[in-house]
Amino acid sequence: MKPVPFDEAETYEPEDGWRRVSMAGSDQFSFEWFEKPPGHSSPMHDHENEQVCLCLEGELTVVTEEDSVTLQENDSVLLEANETHRVENDGEELAVGLDVFAPGRDFDFWTDREE
Repeated sequence: MKPVPFDEAETYEPEDGWRRVSMAGSDQFSFEWFEKPPGHSSPMHDHENEQVCLCLEGELTVVTEEDSVTLQENDSVLLEANETHRVENDGEELAVGLDVFAPGRDFDFWTDREE
């Protein structure tokens, strides 16, 4: 067993107010808790990992090249590997979510990323 206390987990803030916390994971899967301030959107991107995005608080809108869906608390969506997407907080309150990636990944995806 490998517990990960939230306050001791690796944290990364790709942009002001957009915080990600690396929770338990392995090469097969990883969990990233995140918070998005009102009006924030990640850039359109894709990755080799399948992703499940779960909305824990507020609302999150997930946009792909073909569609969009707004997640309410406890709703989730599956994004296939290499599916181009972004995640937005169009609301007026902080949104909190949990991303699950398979295979697992680390913050290098954002820190080593070229626009």
